[in-house]
Amino acid sequence: MASRAEDGALLKGERQQRILAVLASSGRVVATELQRELGVSAYTVRRDLDELADAGRLQRVHGGALALARSAVATTYAGRGTQSVAGKQEVARAAAALLVPGQVTILDGGSTALALVEAIAPGYAGTVVTHSPPAAAALAAHEGIEVVLVGGTLERRAMVAVGAQTIATYLAIRADALFLGVWALHPEHGLSEGYHEEAEVRRVLLGCADRVIGLASADKLGTVAPFGYGPASALTHLATDRAAGDEVLAPYSELGVQVVR
Repeated sequence: MASRAEDGALLKGERQQRILAVLASSGRVVATELQRELGVSAYTVRRDLDELADAGRLQRVHGGALALARSAVATTYAGRGTQSVAGKQEVARAAAALLVPGQVTILDGGSTALALVEAIAPGYAGTVVTHSPPAAAALAAHEGIEVVLVGGTLERRAMVAVGAQTIATYLAIRADALFLGVWALHPEHGLSEGYHEEAEVRRVLLGCADRVIGLASADKLGTVAPFGYGPASALTHLATDRAAGDEVLAPYSELGVQVVR
């Protein structure tokens, strides 16, 4: 039988699995709390967190670690479309209730944005600006919607336009509402994204509308991705699904974000 680790009752592999389990349930771990729970030294906790970060299992932050969204999000557009389908449909229905007829709306890219198009009520009329070719094609089925397609360089992994042309176009637009696709959202570490160019477009989008509605199923909440582009408080609304518990959503409400489920 293998001997136990010198500085605690658990072997390293067991400790790290315990850390990942806590991370999966709460979205974050605090180093001092892990030290007490695992019965190990601060050095051991730091080493475990650093090793897990190097392995791409979590995001290291000062004092602990956060769940890493990029490990859960598919790296292809088609793959992302098959993830959390029921949750995305709930998010879409919640967000569709915030559409106001006659307004100018910006629709971001992503599979949840496509679900939102499907949730738009028949007969809705207004103008929708988007840099997502798939979203534009889906919007074309709504006769009352004028569709403005923003061009640029196609980011194939997300099927959206990115780059200088896309950003310049959005800088000249002031819309009533923005429906923002969310890769990762954390109350302290804000909005973040897996692709750098898409993050830069989304950074600009945050300043383009009076209302900013984040589209985030429960699995996106409390997570971080490599490229940050704005604080959580940049959202005026958060459209999410029933799987997101009140405990998880409370920090966003405290920031003044209106949660819609």
